[in-house]
Order: sequence, then C-alpha cells, then structure tokens
Amino acid sequence: MHSLIKGFECGMNCHNFWHPLMSNTEQNEHTKMKQCPWLAFSIDRSSRVPVFEQICTAIRERSIAGELIEGTKLPPTRVFATELGVSRSTVVTAYEQLVAEGYLNSLRGSGYTVCALGEVELSGQTPNIKSSPQDDCAKVSVPFEASQPDMRLFPHRQWAKSVARVCRTNPQAMLIGGGSFGNADLRQAIAEHVSEWRGIEASPHQIIVTAGSTDALEICMRSLINKGEIIGLENPGYLPMRRFADAQDLVSVFLNLDEHGARLPDPPATPRLVVLTPSHQYPLGGAMAPNRRLEFINWAETQDAWIIEDDYDSEFRYAGRPIPAMTGFDRLNRTIYVGSFSKIFSNSLRLGYVVVPETLLDQFRKTMKLLGQKASYMPQQALAEFMASGEFYRHLRRVRRIYGERRKFLLGKLSQDFSAFGSFFDHQAGMQVVLHLTSAFSDIDICHRAFDKGVVVQPLSRFSIGNPRHNGLIIGFCACSEEEMKPALAILKTCFSKG
Repeated sequence: MHSLIKGFECGMNCHNFWHPLMSNTEQNEHTKMKQCPWLAFSIDRSSRVPVFEQICTAIRERSIAGELIEGTKLPPTRVFATELGVSRSTVVTAYEQLVAEGYLNSLRGSGYTVCALGEVELSGQTPNIKSSPQDDCAKVSVPFEASQPDMRLFPHRQWAKSVARVCRTNPQAMLIGGGSFGNADLRQAIAEHVSEWRGIEASPHQIIVTAGSTDALEICMRSLINKGEIIGLENPGYLPMRRFADAQDLVSVFLNLDEHGARLPDPPATPRLVVLTPSHQYPLGGAMAPNRRLEFINWAETQDAWIIEDDYDSEFRYAGRPIPAMTGFDRLNRTIYVGSFSKIFSNSLRLGYVVVPETLLDQFRKTMKLLGQKASYMPQQALAEFMASGEFYRHLRRVRRIYGERRKFLLGKLSQDFSAFGSFFDHQAGMQVVLHLTSAFSDIDICHRAFDKGVVVQPLSRFSIGNPRHNGLIIGFCACSEEEMKPALAILKTCFSKG
C-alpha cells in the first residue's frame, strides 16, 4: 500500500510549517528553505526496495528531469526524516549515496545541494526501463549476514575518477604489475596506511598484495608450516582457517578464550604457528588484553614460533581510534600481519595484503614463485590512486559513521525486545553482534527457523569445538539499513516462539 509522503513545498506559495517534534532550530531551518522546489513522492512500504533507495530514486529522477536545478538546497536530514516518518539515518544514507554518485554536494554547515546535471554520470533523458523483481531483489541485502559491507554505499563516482585517471596517465599499470609482491604504488599506500592506522612501521618491500585475506592466510601458512606440524587456532574461530588446516594435514590445537582473549597453548603442545584476531576476536568480539599479547610474543620468541595476526575489520571501531595492532607492538619480530580491503572498501575487488618480517622475506618470496600472484593487477594501481587522493579515507569515515548508527539501533532493539532470550556484550567494534542465548534455546534451531522466513543469522556453535559448546546468534548489522532491520528483527523474534 502506498502512503503519500508530503514533501516540502517552497517558493512563492510556501506557507510556514511547524511540527511538534521539531526544535526551534529545525523550524527555522525549514522556514529558510523557501527557494527549494516541491519535493513530494510516494513511498511504497510494501516494496522490497529499501526506503532510502526510494528516496534516492525520487531525487535522481527529479534531477535528471530538470525539476531540481543546480544549487537547490535539500531539506535538512532531521526535518526531512520527520516529514517522511523515517529515521534520520535513513535520510542520511540516501543523501550520502547521492553524494557518492555525484548528484549532490555536501558542505559542512551548508547541508546538501544539487550538483549541475553535467557533473553526474547520467545526462539527458534516460530510457524508462522497468526493473524486474529479480533486479529489485539483487539490490537488497539479506538481513543479517555477518561481516558483509553495504555495497550500496560504494563510492562509484570517486572510484571511477581514480580508474579514469590511471587509464589516462599510466594505463600500462592496469595490466603490468610490480612483480610477485604486487603493485609498487599500492604497497607504498598500504605501508602508509598500516603506519597511520595500525602503528606498524614497515617498508613497501615487506608488503605482499593478495587476493583477499583468505589468500593471504594461505600464503602465510604455506610459508611457515609443513604437513604434520601443529597449528594453534582460536576457539571459537574462523571456519575457513580450520578447514584449510585440515586440508593441509596440519594438527590443530584449539586455543580457548577467557576474558583476556585467546589462551596460550597448553603444554606439551608446541605449535609452530598460531593464528590470532587480537584487535577484534572473530566471532565473539572483544580485544586481547595487552598482557596477553605480550605473553604470546614472549611465547613465540621462546618456542621459535610465529604469530599470524588476522586484522580483518579492525578499522571499524566506534569509540575512538582503532586499537594498535599486535604486530606494531611486536615490531615485526615474531608476528606476520594480514589485512583486507574487502570489509573496508569492496568485497568484489578481493584485495588483501600481508606485512612480512624482514627475516622471512626470502621464504615468502619462494612461496610466491610457487603460487604466483593471484590478486588481479587491474584494480591495484587504481586503489593506490584512490588511497593517495584521500577518497579511500573519506569513504572509510563515512561508512564507519553509518555502520555505527546501525549498530546502535541494533543493540537498542536487542536490549528492548530480545533480553528474555539472551544477552550480548557491547565491544564497540566490528561488523556483527553475538546474542548469547539462554539454555532454553538452541542456536541451530533458531537459525533454521529464521532461514525459512528469509532471515540469515549464523549459529555460534558452528564456530566452536569441544564442550561446552557456545550457544548464540551472530547478527551482522552493516549490510542493511535500520528500515530493513526493523521487519527482519520482528521476524527473528517470532523464531523464539514455541508454537
């Protein structure tokens, strides 16, 4: 059912407007906007197209049709959200998406204004092509997939500019890489990134560009451990790592967690290698205590062992700056650092990296000669340009803010509606939350019921080995907006019914 949403009718026939939920400041902001055109459209709340995308579509169409001319100021986000009856973050998401596409400009203190039509990707009239139901479904993220970024926030316009600039100035770099370790400019940009964000001082020649974090972990394991040797893995921990260890005929020793993080291997087990997620443990969340980090580093030094630090989503910390990496604390002595762009930037580019200690470079070089460079050279120079221009960090700051709002919304709903079923810890970081269930519920059963109703949550017990098994739901919040989460949470709540 369509609900007609009145917009802002401004101009000579515009009347002053007052809403009981508006502050005096917001009322004044509305009154000032007498030169913006009428922005009225219908929102179909029964559609599978998210509300924020419907807002985007309406503004795009009016821009292309010439109804919104260059310099037109759009309603303030809070005022517009009140008018539409949606959350402010929904409007912010829509506006920011249009900024990324080049339809809007955003200036601090000045709000959002319409760009000249010539500045956007589309010009003139566009054919009236109706999308099929399959097209609409492709745009909608499945709630609540864990560790998934919202690709609708991808900065297409800025990325296209970086690609175009590389094609004009250095087109050969799109096809010719920088040797087995990857593009030299990207390795330089990564060195600067890990220095600034993770406290790791490394030279570009110590960095290997990989086809995502899984490829990076495989390179490390093939370089550092042989068939039949012992590897230490966190419990609960990353499932693909456990499967890869089994496939390579490694002997896995599982490191249980306590309030300080993963515990050291129990004697007499002496792993050759341990894989840790110290900045944000996967999947439970939480950071490893400084003393425990030091204990692992001392253990590795004593045992002549190595630590792989998998830092898959450390940039997503919602209180203060990211926690310094263990590798920076260790100064690349016994620790190898693995990072990824899949969670920060794009899960379709499949780019990651390894920061290797000087003492291991020859060993890793031999492995790369055997495996070859799996990461595509095509996007590497463009990503280096994107990082050097500052657009990468603008995108990171924007999605971190949006994800932070979504996280806050999810935690509020879990506290309000799910406290009878379990509890959670607020680690103020990451891309998912774990709802630890009471003994009255089985995470496997709840996940099956949710899946049958179109909601995807993961059972924590799948990531756990031995007894007692962990019992909880892993709930991702980054890939879906608040408007998408509301009905999905309502569905999830019904899955706890015994009826």
